[in-house]
Amino acid sequence: MANNYWLKSGFLNILQSLTNVLFGFGGFYMLVRVLDKNQFGAWTLFMTTTSILEVIRNGLIGNALVKFLSGAKPEEKTPIITASVTISASLSVFCVLLNLIFSHFLSVMWHTPELEPMFYVHNITFLLSGVLAIFNSVEQAHLAFNGVFITTFIRQAVLFLFILVCFITKFTIPLAYLVYIQIVAVVIATLIGYSYARKHLTLDRQLHKEWISKLFHFGKYTFGTSVSSILSGTIDQMMLGAMLSPVASGAFNVAVRITNLIEIPTNSIATIVFPQSAKRAQEGLDGVRYLYEKSVGTILALVIPAIIFLYLFSDLIVNIIAGGKYDDSIPLLKITLLYCIFVPFGRQFGIVIDSIGKTKLTFSVVVFSACLNIAMNYFLISSQGVMGAARATLVSSFIGFIIGQVILYKELKVNVLHPFVYAFRFYPEFYHQYIKPRLKKA
Repeated sequence: MANNYWLKSGFLNILQSLTNVLFGFGGFYMLVRVLDKNQFGAWTLFMTTTSILEVIRNGLIGNALVKFLSGAKPEEKTPIITASVTISASLSVFCVLLNLIFSHFLSVMWHTPELEPMFYVHNITFLLSGVLAIFNSVEQAHLAFNGVFITTFIRQAVLFLFILVCFITKFTIPLAYLVYIQIVAVVIATLIGYSYARKHLTLDRQLHKEWISKLFHFGKYTFGTSVSSILSGTIDQMMLGAMLSPVASGAFNVAVRITNLIEIPTNSIATIVFPQSAKRAQEGLDGVRYLYEKSVGTILALVIPAIIFLYLFSDLIVNIIAGGKYDDSIPLLKITLLYCIFVPFGRQFGIVIDSIGKTKLTFSVVVFSACLNIAMNYFLISSQGVMGAARATLVSSFIGFIIGQVILYKELKVNVLHPFVYAFRFYPEFYHQYIKPRLKKA
């Protein structure tokens, strides 16, 4: 049963991450050719901002719902889901108000007036995606991923197909049209998500204050962690847009998009590890330590060859993917690739520390890293321009890595070298378990 879970969920999550990146990357490939540099920079800033709003809402309730619902007794499931919906709805209203208040300010700060109506219209997508997030979390808590995969696929595919048609027909895309298509996509995905989650969905009219309190107090730290984490990953682009121009933000985004290709294993394994880590935490810390070292090692085995390849052929890859007008992204890519090596350690650090109930610790580390990243970006962008943003993120990522490993050693006796050992062992293990038997059959 355990092997079946890992194989099936692993396949679905890797496939989901792969399709996400391919659709996102394919859309990016066409957008950089359809839009001028200023439009693409504006779209980058819009997507960055709306992603932060999604994390603000989902960060508080996502992991908390999965953690409590996956180990709940049958009579506890209805109160947990009801409490989760209550918190999610409240946060959605709060984030919509934030959007309405700051939309004009952001459009002025980034010298892009067309962003303001786009932010207003996006509120429709935001409210529907909150409902979809509940459906997906409920399904994930029951160790099922089919609906999560299909709904994510639909949201990506609809937008991708629209961009593809515009690219083929050479239609000049008004940025507002992209926002309208997002609404269509999330409506379809939400209906499909409900069909998968409805057998597990039970609600009542009580507030269930006890569960609201439990979910909130667990989620408040993962919420802070999620917000701080996405700020660390996006603040450089937002500050470039404000301190330099949307064009600078777009150039940096080109480098980030390429490095996203090698984050497929990290995102996929993180989704699988959290429910398993939460269960292993009840069995003892040795199992959690092994899970961390093994999962990071597996990710490293997959991403290190990709990092080396992209670094060696960065000039060619940028020109093929983004065209000749983004040559200024080449030196940025070489730096962003370097801090990709620290991403698996940091992502799995948050997963395992949260799973053993020390969400406050994760929160403190990520907030510190985010603040450090913001401060370094401010000073280095001021003195070095676009390159300063990449260098600031590299240095703050390394410092965050050191802090995380010290904490993991103290809490779980994690050895920083063991993931590299597992990474080295991955190749012969993969060959003997998967390749060799198929060669014999062939």
